[in-house]
Amino acid sequence: MIELAHFQIVSGALFAVGMYGVLARRSAVLVLMSIELMLNAVNLNLIASAVFIDPSKFTGLIIAIFVITVAAAEVGLALAIVLRLFRSRATINLDEIELMKW
Repeated sequence: MIELAHFQIVSGALFAVGMYGVLARRSAVLVLMSIELMLNAVNLNLIASAVFIDPSKFTGLIIAIFVITVAAAEVGLALAIVLRLFRSRATINLDEIELMKW
C-alpha cells in the first residue's frame, strides 16, 4: 500500500527539481515553469496529507485549488512581463536583462 511518506518523497523530489530549475536556468520562461513545478509539488503534498490525515474533510483540496488559482494568475502576469521585456530588449535571458540596474 502507498503511504504518506511515498507522496512526500515524490513531492520533495519535484520541489528539488523545481528549485534546481530556478537556480540554474537563465531563460525567464524556464524559470516560470520551474516555479510552477514547485507549486505543484506543494499541491501534491497538501492533497496527500489531507487525504491521509482525515479523508472526510476537503480542507487540503480546497487549499490546493486556491494555490492553483493563484498560480494561474501569477503565470499570466509573469508571462505578460516576460513578453514586454522581450519586445523592449529582444531577449528573455535573465543575465542580459539589466532593467533594474542603474
